[in-house]
Parts: sequence; structure tokens; C-alpha cells
Amino acid sequence: MTHTSSTKEIPAVGAIPKHIAIIMDGNGRWATKRFLPRVAGHVKGVEAVRGIVEACARRGVSYLTLFAFSSENWRRPADEVSLLMRLFVTALEKEVAKMHANDIRLKVVGDLTRFDAQLQKMIAAAEEKTAANKGLTVTVCANYGGRWDIVQAMNKLLKDREASPVSTPQVTEDELGTYLSMAYAPEPDLFIRTGGETRISNFLLWQLAYSEFYFTDTFWPDFDAAALDLSIQSYQNRERRFGRTSAQVTEQSSPKESN
Repeated sequence: MTHTSSTKEIPAVGAIPKHIAIIMDGNGRWATKRFLPRVAGHVKGVEAVRGIVEACARRGVSYLTLFAFSSENWRRPADEVSLLMRLFVTALEKEVAKMHANDIRLKVVGDLTRFDAQLQKMIAAAEEKTAANKGLTVTVCANYGGRWDIVQAMNKLLKDREASPVSTPQVTEDELGTYLSMAYAPEPDLFIRTGGETRISNFLLWQLAYSEFYFTDTFWPDFDAAALDLSIQSYQNRERRFGRTSAQVTEQSSPKESN
């Protein structure tokens, strides 16, 4: 399935975002503030994921994308990285059956080659188990970076062109877009970052071109359904122009008078 690019066409806009993307920031600081080890924040963060997945499903969100581990997170202390990997395995063991029972599809995108063989097999099995589900699609971005995504897309495109030469040497946006790791999903309507930071940190650089941004000081472990609703309310108060004027947006959204 191909999706409309917001820089090429004007996508349909609804009151509920079709696709929400979240940088789940603040686990460590949540724990430190409570004089707890950082591990406690990450464990609590997994619980928050469960709550937000359920809340998105109930509200009719079609796609939820979560930035779990960036390509830059390998720079963190080795013991913390090891803990995050163990949490990933534990979450897959505990949550995939529940997701499948609730018709939720799981996708994991990123450079998975750096993960050990066991984790790679678990990811593949989870994706296969939930592949036919028609409800909410939850994407976990793991060892993911926006620049990596664009480069890997270009490399795949060039490889395919070598195998089947095309008449035009120019690469188009539509062509490259089909090679991105999330080509199966529409571009996010709403991007959320918790934890008080106001940057996108190499997340979905291509896909966030026309997303609405929402930043909150709330640490990820405290981000619950009520906090999600606040972000959606903020989104509903935005005027999504996609390059047009306010007058054009108003004219298009106003019902036509019949003669």
C-alpha cells in the first residue's frame, strides 16, 4: 500500500491523528528524581508503553510509532544498554501474545543487525505472528536513525536500479519513499516528545516534514491516557495548511451551498 506524501499531495486530516509518533524521553530522569536507579525508570517506561498502546487503540489511532532505541544510544554506559536489550526481550515475551489477541500488528524498524541472534529471531517471530492483524499498527524503532533510514533507502534503490536499469537517472521523492523503513505507514500527523527536550534527535527525518509537534515536560513513565488526550487536543487546535493559506483551508473545509 502506498501513502500520500505531504509534500506532494494534501493528505486527509481528521480529528483523531491517524498516526502518532513518540520519542519516549525521561525514563532515567524520572528515576533519578525519585532517588531510584535508572533501571527503575526504564521498567516503569515499559508499563507506560502498554498504557499508551491501549489508549491509542481505544481512540481509533491507526499507527503508533515509538522511538525505543536510537542509533546514538549505543554511546550510553554498557550496563544500561545491556539492560535495555533485556527489557526488549522481556517485553516481547510478555506483550506479543496480548497484542495479537487484541488484533494489534507489531513492526520493528531499524538496523537490527547489531542485536544478538536471539533478539533478532524474537523480533521476526513477533512480526510474523501479528502480520495479518488489522487493528492498531505499533512500530518500535530500535537502533534506528533518520539519516540511516534515508541512506539505507538510497542504497536499496541503487541496488535495484543496477539489476534493472531505468531510462531516467533522476531519483524522485515517490521512488525513494517506497524504500524507507516505514513505507507501509502514512506520515505521522502528530509527533510527541516527552521529558522536556525540544528536538527530534534524528527521528523520522523524512516522515516528519509536515507533522504537528507537541513537546511536554512530563517524563515518559508519567505519560498516560490523560496526557495523550492533552496532546490530541493540542493537535485538534492546529490549522494544518500544508503550504496553503488559512483562507484556502477554510474554503475547502466549508460545506458547499447547493443551488
